[in-house]
Order: sequence, then structure tokens, then C-alpha cells
Amino acid sequence: MQISFSNQAKPLNHYPLYWAECFGTAPFLPISRAEMDQLEWDSCDIIIVTGDAYVDHPSFGMAIVGRLLEAQGFRVGIIDQPDWQSAEPFKVLGRPNLFFGITAGNMDSMINRYTADRKIRSDDAYSPDDIGGRRPDRCSLVYSQRCREAYKDVPIIIGGIEASLRRIAHYDYWQDKVRRSILADARADMLLYGNAERAIVEIAHRLSLGEDISAINDVRGTAFFIKDIPDDWQVMDSTNVDKPGRLEKRHSPYEIIDQSSCDEKQNTTKAVEITFSGKLDRLQHKLQERMKTVIRLPSFNDVSRDPVLYAHASRVLHLETNPGNARALVQNQGGRKIWFNPPPIPLTTEEMDYVFGFDYARQPHPVYKNVRIPAYEMIRFSVSIMRGCFGGCTFCSITEHEGRIIQNRSEDSIVREIEAIRDKVPGFTGVISDLGGPTANMYRIACKSRSIESACRRPSCVYPGICKNLNTDHSALIGLYRRARGIEGIKKVLISSGLRYDLAVESPEYVEELVTHHVGGYLKIAPEHTETGPLSKMMKPGMGSYDRFKNLFEKFSKKAGKKQYLIPYFIAAHPGTTDEDMLNLALWLKANGFKADQVQNFYPSPMATATAMYHTGKNPLKRVKRDSETVITAKGEIRRRLHKAFLRYHDPKNWPQLRKALKSMGREDLIGSGKGQLVPAHQASTSTDYHSPRKKNSSAGKRGSRSQPQKGRILTQHTGLPPRNTQ
Repeated sequence: MQISFSNQAKPLNHYPLYWAECFGTAPFLPISRAEMDQLEWDSCDIIIVTGDAYVDHPSFGMAIVGRLLEAQGFRVGIIDQPDWQSAEPFKVLGRPNLFFGITAGNMDSMINRYTADRKIRSDDAYSPDDIGGRRPDRCSLVYSQRCREAYKDVPIIIGGIEASLRRIAHYDYWQDKVRRSILADARADMLLYGNAERAIVEIAHRLSLGEDISAINDVRGTAFFIKDIPDDWQVMDSTNVDKPGRLEKRHSPYEIIDQSSCDEKQNTTKAVEITFSGKLDRLQHKLQERMKTVIRLPSFNDVSRDPVLYAHASRVLHLETNPGNARALVQNQGGRKIWFNPPPIPLTTEEMDYVFGFDYARQPHPVYKNVRIPAYEMIRFSVSIMRGCFGGCTFCSITEHEGRIIQNRSEDSIVREIEAIRDKVPGFTGVISDLGGPTANMYRIACKSRSIESACRRPSCVYPGICKNLNTDHSALIGLYRRARGIEGIKKVLISSGLRYDLAVESPEYVEELVTHHVGGYLKIAPEHTETGPLSKMMKPGMGSYDRFKNLFEKFSKKAGKKQYLIPYFIAAHPGTTDEDMLNLALWLKANGFKADQVQNFYPSPMATATAMYHTGKNPLKRVKRDSETVITAKGEIRRRLHKAFLRYHDPKNWPQLRKALKSMGREDLIGSGKGQLVPAHQASTSTDYHSPRKKNSSAGKRGSRSQPQKGRILTQHTGLPPRNTQ
């Protein structure tokens, strides 16, 4: 068996079209035999099985992948939210000629189904009428097994965010144990991780040419089983990867190119000279050596028994995520070895335009008629302008799934989509609800040097401070905003995606443009906490950056003659957060006049660095040793409820719990009705003394209902999953 991969990527639109391209483009990808008959198809070449309702919109993964494969000439069918109790619903479109593509949808199915307190949700924003329970737990696993029962000999490929974040042995919050890779449990042939356009197109064409799926082992962004490691590969044990020392102490991203000649005292200038001043042959040799080196991670048995090894494996995995220098990984899963090729090469602007430029219907499939799908309503009039995030927040899955290299669309492509919304989408009133992506203001922001970018192993470009190699110029985004709002028929362009405010303050001109033209009364930002302890475990900036942004926001709002408010989000019970930290946050909230309405505890999503902290009590941001730093985490219902109560200090229901906690903490001085005190000494006379600003009418509290923005009101959220482009 031979395994190899390339650092060069074939453009998505340079493949010869499959013969079935003669059938043309379907108005909607078919979900029934009747639709196949109307299209005069005798069979589907590829069938995508998804846990989401089928919405033909580029914010939904099944639509992007389906339309991309259709553009390559393949006949693609969709089986959406099938009844998983038997294999029969998986036969509705017949046997696919090439493969089944399985995805849980735009969210991990467990996060979709359960709250952060492991309570079952009654709703599901990606299902008709917002009704929960229309997909099984660990959806990709169950769908894959049912497809195998339906057609034993058809290749099965799993992908999407659920498969991506569960590709290695991972801690499962809902069972409170380490589970095997989802590939091992799903009985699938291959797993695709990250945004899968490159991989899925290449694999589809190779299967169409008669290649066996077991022989396809050189595609980036894929994982599959192997019997033995090829003889021509050098095997490095993961315990050797961390020898240079703690990651956050490295000042030079070039150290990884030649670790033997770099020490912690070496300055960046010297590193640049070593790497790029006349030693290109040596650099090329080291690159080729890395491309034939596989890192052996601790086995499933080891990481499931030993929290220290789990934290170590998590750290090594995250070190090997830069497509420019990542090495292959291998992990033993109970006697079977799973091989992980390096991450996919990011899409170019031309390729992003290609992917987003298909003739999407931009609506749910007609079978749903007028049934409400909340996730569609949220993005109905929004436009994704980019993909990826270099923030590296430890609780968030965007960087882990989409990568930290920003992939941008062109202005022309974005403008064409805005015009398509204006001309084709029913109910459009002239307001674009969002012009953003995972992060609103990372459009066309990147490392100043491709060479530096490809060599860097920092998990974040903006923590502990903004990297001096990062170009923070917001002029391209400012130009896009101005052009977008100048389109005929467009009355307003709002920015609703998460804003990286520590990056925004580097461009006051951008903040003024944003505040003057693109804020609809309030703007959501995410400091996440006020205290150094939890912030250092989140890899988030201190409150100094928040204060700088707040001053600019208020200054430019006043200049524009507008009353606008910031809505800061905070997370309770994040790893590294003590009771004292939550108390200090509550005091900050009260001092600044904020009253939280909806709040949420930290949610340990699969594979996140913060989840490794939660499970192991160790900090994978540093070299993991037996005696290394212990991370304190609020676990158990009582402490998690307490941390949440601190965020809602103003709710009388929480006062008894907070009084008890303040007494045990020796802070009885904070009990009383004084200005600097947190909770009153006596309980409210009735339970109706506190009214949530969201509960003013009969529809209050329901998902999708909105109240008017109010000064001092905050919402908290867990930003663990990307809202779009999670194919």
C-alpha cells in the first residue's frame, strides 16, 4: 500500500465533466422517485443523506455539496431526515451508482438535540416547524449503518461538522466518556473533515473512473482505515512533537522548519534568515521529509484511560492543522488503525466564487410548502462573504472545521448574490440581514507573507496579542460595505455575524463605517468573560480591547446621531473559571448596568481544546506533563447552576443560591440593597417581581420571537459551531 499527498491543488472547475452532465441542472435536487422521473433519471450517481431539512441555499451544507457535484456532471439526490428505524427509507431513491454521502447537517446532532445541561430540546431550527426529534443521536453514525444495510456494496463517505469533530478518539459530553472515532462506529469507508469541496469532487471523479474507494488514500482532508503503515513513511511518536517547549512562548513561527537549529532565545529576524535567505533547497528537503512523516497519536485505549494522554493527543492534533506544514496522523482504534491525511488546501477566491455561484433556488424544497424552518428564516436574506477564522477560541469549532486561513469571495460574486436575493427571494424588503461569515470582519485579512503563513503553528493570530505578521487592513471590507449598500433596491445592509472587536479597533475607519451604516440599533460582541483566568483558557483578549471598542462605538454612534447599544455575550462555567471569577463578572455586569436575559453554560463540543480541559483538567495550550498546570472546571449540576446564576444576579429566583454562595465565599458584604452589593438580603415578596424583557406577550420565550433592543440588556451564547458552510 502506498500513501502520498500533494501540496498542490487542482482547481475545482478543471475536472472533465461526467457524462451525466447532459441532464442539465435540476430546479431542486430530487428527494423522491417522482422527481427523478420528471428529470428522466433512471438512477442517482450520488445520494446525500442529511439530518437537516433540504434547503437549496449556500448556507446549508447539503446544498453546497449537492450543487457542486451537479456542476461536475453527476446526478445527485437528497434523502433528508429519513426515518432511521429501518433501512427502507434509505432505499427511496434506489441504489446510487457511486456512493452515499452522509452528513448530520449543519450542527452536531447531539448539540442540536440536547442543551448544555443535557436536557432534551423540544425544538430544532433545521427541521420543519421547529420540531425536535427528527434525527437520531449521533446522526452520521446511524445513517451510515442504515445505508450499509440498504446496499451493502455501495461506498459510504461521512462528512460534515459532526464527522469532522469526531474523527479521532474524542470525549463525549453526553456519555461522559471517550468514544472511538465515528468512522470506526459508523461502518463507513471514508471520512471527510473540514470543508470538503476539494475532497468530494476528486473522490467522485475517481470512483466514476472505476477506482475502488479502498485505493483512494492520497486525498487531503480524508481519514480511512489502514492495515499497516507504509514502509516508505517515517513514523514519529507524538511524545516527541513537543520537545521545543511551550507553544505560547515561541516568538518565531519558523522554528518548526528546523527545530534543531532554533532555540527559545532566537529572534524572528534570525529565523527569517535561516529559512528564506538562500537555503531553499534545504527548505524543500525538510518539506518533503514532513510530507513523508506520520505522527502516531496515543491509541484509543490509552486516551480513554489516561486523561494526560488525552490532553496530549488533543494538543498534537491542533498543532497539525495548518495545511502548509501539517503532517499525517495515525491512531489505533481497538486493533484497527485510522490514518488522517493533512487538512485540505483552502479554496482560492475564484473557487469560492464558483461554489457560491451556482443557481441555488435559495428556498426550502417545495415539499415543505409553507412550513416554517427557523434556520432558513435566519439566513434567508444573508450573504456569506468568507470562510474560516484565525481567532482560535478554544471553545469554538469554527477554526477546527473551516481552518484558520480565511477564504474570501470576490466583491463581484457577493454583489451578484445580493442582486439574486433582491430579484428572486420572496418577501425581500430591501434589507440584507447579514454580510459576514464565521467572523464579520476577517474578510481579506491574512498573513503578510505566504511563506510565514505556511510555516506558522500558532493556534491563533490574535492571541495573546495580534501577530505583527497579520495584515489588519479593513479597507477591502469597507469598500465592500459601500458597494453593497449602493446596489439599486437595497435599503439597508446589516452586520449580524460575530465581530472580532480586538481586530476592529485596529481600524477606526472600519468601526465608523460599521456604526454609521450597518448596525440595526444594537451590535452583538463576545468578550466572553472579564477575568484573566478564564480568558487565558479561552484565548480571548482582556477587557481593555472591549473598552477601546466601546469608546469607538459610542463616539461614532453619537457622531452619526444614533442611539445604539452593544450587546456583550458571556459564557458561564468555562474551564479555568472559579466561583470568584463569576462573582467578579457579576459585579462588572451590575456596575455597568447589564441584565442578562438568556444565558448559557459552557458546552463541551467534541474535539475542542476547551473540552479537553474540561475532561482532563489539563491545559493543552501548553506542553502537557504529569505535573503540569491543573485547570479548574465547574462540573456537576450545582456548580454549573451557580455560575449561571451569577450571570443572572438580578433574577429573584437565583437570590437564595447566590446568598448561600456569597456566605460560603466570605463575601456577606455583597448581600444587601446598597449600590455596590449584588443581591438583596431579603427575598422578593412575589415571584413576579422580575420580568424578563423577552416575556412581554404570549409569544415571549419562543424561539424566533424578538423583542426590541433595550439599553443594558445582554444575551450570552456558546459559539461552538459555525452557522453556515459546514458541509
